[in-house]
Amino acid sequence: MNTTATTATTALTSPTVGVGTALREGFADVGDVTLHYVEAGEGPLVVLLHGFPAFWYSWNEQIAPLVRAGFRVVAPDLRGYNLSSKPGEFTDYTADKPAADIRGLITALGSESATVVGHDWGGSVAWTLAMNSPEVVDRLVILNAAHPRKLNEGLKSPRQLLRSWYFFYFQLKGSPERRAARDNWKFFTGFLRDAHPAYTQQELDQYTQAWSQPGAAKGMIDYYRAAVRLGSKQKVLPITAPTLVIWGQDDRYLGANLAEPHTEDVPNLVSVERLENASHWVHHDEAERVNELLVDFLAPVRGN
Repeated sequence: MNTTATTATTALTSPTVGVGTALREGFADVGDVTLHYVEAGEGPLVVLLHGFPAFWYSWNEQIAPLVRAGFRVVAPDLRGYNLSSKPGEFTDYTADKPAADIRGLITALGSESATVVGHDWGGSVAWTLAMNSPEVVDRLVILNAAHPRKLNEGLKSPRQLLRSWYFFYFQLKGSPERRAARDNWKFFTGFLRDAHPAYTQQELDQYTQAWSQPGAAKGMIDYYRAAVRLGSKQKVLPITAPTLVIWGQDDRYLGANLAEPHTEDVPNLVSVERLENASHWVHHDEAERVNELLVDFLAPVRGN
């Protein structure tokens, strides 16, 4: 895979990223796609993978604390999102393809490996990366993203099927994208409504700008088309990396029974930390506690 990265200091600002935390914006050519990312700090590499319907900005409350703890933090837009490439076919969004993108990104950033942190779809990508390319994942952190085997088991439950209704709505051609864009992206904004505290208008404006990028709505939805139509072909392999799962118990979309992976799939599971008062958007709702858990779990990487 041909991989190159270009990074430049940017005027990109966010009032919640942290005073004194300069963000550098970059683009990495990884195979057939280009990934947009932001980064900050110096030290061991930590890659933060967002979920649906987010983009790199969903980690705005994690970047500065991780930088202060001594890490180089990189938060990319996954393929199909915001400023990254948006391949046109739903078959381009099976989990192995964005996972290969992140493997290429780690290489393009000049590193052999990284700690990988993923939420929601970013968690699915992180699980897949750790299975397919264990050599590039030093440590793995998953936030409210079921292990593939657990999710497949969960979808046999009528209750979980109801929670996951949008998986199937998104199989329709064209109409989900058209609905998403109506009324200033009201449909996509609705997925964020459980967050507490609620997302501010300033934060929502960041999201709607990302959703408005040409082709983004289709790319984001194509992950679900690929998962439902092709997901059964994914091979499940044991994950060797030390793994931490952080789970918001008040998750509207994923049942709490999906949090803990099978021992044979993740033999080096360190712990499952369940945060009772957090929704699916656990890193927003309980940012301080999530940051503490991340810094503690990553301490061995710094040699502390």
